[in-house]
Amino acid sequence: MSINNAVRARHVSPAWLRGFSLVEVIVFIMIVSVALVGVLSVMNQTTQRSADPLVRKQAIAVAESMLEEVALHDFAVTSAPVAPTQANRQSFDDIGDYHNFTTSGIYPIDSVTRITGLTGYSVLVTVASTDLGPATSLITTASNKAKLITVTVSGPDNVNVVLTGYRTAYGP
Repeated sequence: MSINNAVRARHVSPAWLRGFSLVEVIVFIMIVSVALVGVLSVMNQTTQRSADPLVRKQAIAVAESMLEEVALHDFAVTSAPVAPTQANRQSFDDIGDYHNFTTSGIYPIDSVTRITGLTGYSVLVTVASTDLGPATSLITTASNKAKLITVTVSGPDNVNVVLTGYRTAYGP
């Protein structure tokens, strides 16, 4: 064997020992970077949306509280109508007083100071007369009347919750 062939034999290695070419390394880096960007964008979306359940639950709690507050008042008009504002809220004595009641921010019933942490929410209450069905011989026309209460709460990140309930003239 000549010296030239011996040197060549030492430098020529099997295919599995040769490694990667520059083009193969660049293509590999591109594929891995695209996959990494996809995974990170999904994680970013998940992190951004992780607060949404809190905002929605708070909006539902506010709507349920307001719906219960309205439904607990008298069905029949007991005094002259009161302007539907937060300042007059303590004076509301029947369901009709809540018609078109709106607030920007959430307030306790007996205060004009907003509840801290709920300033990004707003409430709209509507009250409409409705019939629950046709009058029969067992049901008089007066007891067949009801009022539909609709509470709409808007919160941060365009969260909207709408709750409805009926209030009838039950009792003596």
